[in-house]
Amino acid sequence: MADNTLDSLFSRLGRFPDVEAANLQAWDATDKLLLDTAADLLAAGSLHPGSRLAVVGDRYGALTLGALALGGFNPDANTDADAAPNPNANSDAPGSGTRPVRVHQDLITGERALRHNAATLGITGGFEQHPLGPGLLSGATIVLLQLPKSLAELDEIADAVARHADPGVVLLAGGRVKHMSLGMNAVLERHFREVQPQHARQKSRVLLARGPQPATGAPPFPVTALNAELDLTVVARGAVFAGTGLDIGTRFLLEFLPRMPQARHAIDLGCGTGILAAMYARANPGSRVTATDQSAAAVDSARATAAANGLAGQVVALQDDAMGSLPDASADLILLNPPFHVGATVHAGAGVKLIEAAGRVLAPGGELWTVFNSHLHYQPALQRLVGPTREVGRNPKFTVTASTRKSSDV
Repeated sequence: MADNTLDSLFSRLGRFPDVEAANLQAWDATDKLLLDTAADLLAAGSLHPGSRLAVVGDRYGALTLGALALGGFNPDANTDADAAPNPNANSDAPGSGTRPVRVHQDLITGERALRHNAATLGITGGFEQHPLGPGLLSGATIVLLQLPKSLAELDEIADAVARHADPGVVLLAGGRVKHMSLGMNAVLERHFREVQPQHARQKSRVLLARGPQPATGAPPFPVTALNAELDLTVVARGAVFAGTGLDIGTRFLLEFLPRMPQARHAIDLGCGTGILAAMYARANPGSRVTATDQSAAAVDSARATAAANGLAGQVVALQDDAMGSLPDASADLILLNPPFHVGATVHAGAGVKLIEAAGRVLAPGGELWTVFNSHLHYQPALQRLVGPTREVGRNPKFTVTASTRKSSDV
């Protein structure tokens, strides 16, 4: 019955507003294995009584909505303030009448996808979205985690679970076997006394961790480091690409900083730790700079990087999906180092989405400066979606282009 319930639910999930394509889906075998493992532990009485569920890294809502559909989690109904009945809830919806599942998703697209999928399924209650921290994890006795790509992000999550969850918490951390490493076990072992790999199924595996180690000292993240090459202090949370380092694409784009125009409003699109935003702001003190990313961890890091370098009054950090909240024709310059992965899949769709957004947000005559892996051949999209595009630099791996926004009457 559980398999039929999950199969029916998963078949109706979408990735919107994230990139959608025939080879991309809103769930994977790991989601199902995590839910099945949790259900088996509940049925066997192996979990702390009155299990309260928190979910971390739910990409599009499969874990959260799947847990609500299966039932059995957070069973003590309406026993505290955060369990107050939702007057707008559908009483027949999964999760109604129970304490809500608490969920953390770093990407704003994941948060929106969960809400959109819930609405599609007629689910109007049953979950709450939280930042990573005590609001998410306090009292949690079971945590479902889609393993992140980076060990640093796993370290930050594992520390938060061990620090804030119930002492009897069971952490189920799942991933695709091809993306898992022994380093993940080692990270979990720093925070939990017991880490047990479970049997693999459909090329996915769950790591079960229990017995949180007592937290000592301050949380390990964010990390702050001085980049001597740039003479810039960089602050990074665990989920941010490249940490406090300087990725090679950004390094190449920065070589052309002296040739970039001085803008009244410049945007670092997909800002990561905010290195491009900070370096541009420092070189152009008369410019207002927006650092924006879909990742909450990136935005928090970029805000802290700006503050650490005395640029808090010039750089504003904004979590957004492809600048959706910014007005048309509101920027004179956009700097972009687009991703070439969607999750674990090599896919140009995320980059094209950002290029299209840049064409909308740039004012006529404004410029988009882009660095990208040369094999991705973004020039046709840049030409079509923004305007005339010239190559300003190339090395063995990357290409840098400058695209000028066409006037609307051209």
